[in-house]
Amino acid sequence: MKMSLIRSVLAFLVVVAAFSLPLVLRINSAMLEILIIMCVFIMYSSAWNLLTYSGQGSLGHAAFLGLGAYSSVLTAKFLNLSGLWAINVGGSLVLIQSTILTVFVGGLFAAVVGVFIGLTCVRLREWFLAMVTFGFAVIIHTVTLELKEITGGHDGLPTKHLVSITDSQITDPFVKTLMRYQIEYYVILVFALFVIYVIDRVLKSKVGLAFEAIRENELEAKVMGINTVKYKLIGFALSAFFTGVAGALMIHHTGYLTPEIYSVENSFRPIIYCISGGLFTVEGPIIGTFIITVIWDGLKSFGLVYEHLVIIGLILILTIIFLPRGFVSIPGKIRSRFRSGS
Repeated sequence: MKMSLIRSVLAFLVVVAAFSLPLVLRINSAMLEILIIMCVFIMYSSAWNLLTYSGQGSLGHAAFLGLGAYSSVLTAKFLNLSGLWAINVGGSLVLIQSTILTVFVGGLFAAVVGVFIGLTCVRLREWFLAMVTFGFAVIIHTVTLELKEITGGHDGLPTKHLVSITDSQITDPFVKTLMRYQIEYYVILVFALFVIYVIDRVLKSKVGLAFEAIRENELEAKVMGINTVKYKLIGFALSAFFTGVAGALMIHHTGYLTPEIYSVENSFRPIIYCISGGLFTVEGPIIGTFIITVIWDGLKSFGLVYEHLVIIGLILILTIIFLPRGFVSIPGKIRSRFRSGS
């Protein structure tokens, strides 16, 4: 009970810090960009972790990231959606774009495709399924390039932002960009918190118990009467949905979409974040994404463009060897060390 209370207090403090950060510190657009992408990848990593919680693996999850992005962008384009509502922020008029609704279209489309992949491969072992998802990511990347009349091919597509500043009194483009980044940060942060909350509730429900039983021993789960196919499909659908939402939010923030979203790097990032942070925990993907992103961008800021990949690789290897349960296990190790010392 005491540990549960401590976790609740820490979670509350983290949420307060996340909302206060742009207000307390003088953050520029570059720093906000890092925070926004961090929120997106926290959603993405949490979604990938949810899939592994159900005893499944994916090496090509960027396919659902891209499907969510493309379906959201194309829906907004073909329906010619414009502003949804206008709000006054600090005396400036801010237009919330209707693309915030097509984000859910992206999630639903990714979920439908995820269920289809699950139906095809749900009876495969974890890493056989992982290889199938990797192959699917390669296929969908190729298809996107071939359908250049719709997707723009290599050139990609311009996308509408989540918000736009319509105040004619603000003429400085840098000020407008900073204001847009600030508001989009809060929009995406709310999405990230909602996704984490839903995943936490799922894992603590009967569905989460079924996921854990399947992951630990699928045969015993079947003997206990658990419909393993049904729950695996639920896991795949939920993971693909949240990944699609993350992809759509990211692209509507950056303002441009290319097939690079299907890159191998985007498929392996959630794996790195989850393993380093701690698999099968709600906190693991959050901690892993935060720490690795800070190191990643910190090294790049020092001009280590390629070297940072080697350093991140070394950190991952050392984490697997010395912290097999990830960064999330460090407090427990410290407590046990103090107890053994006393």
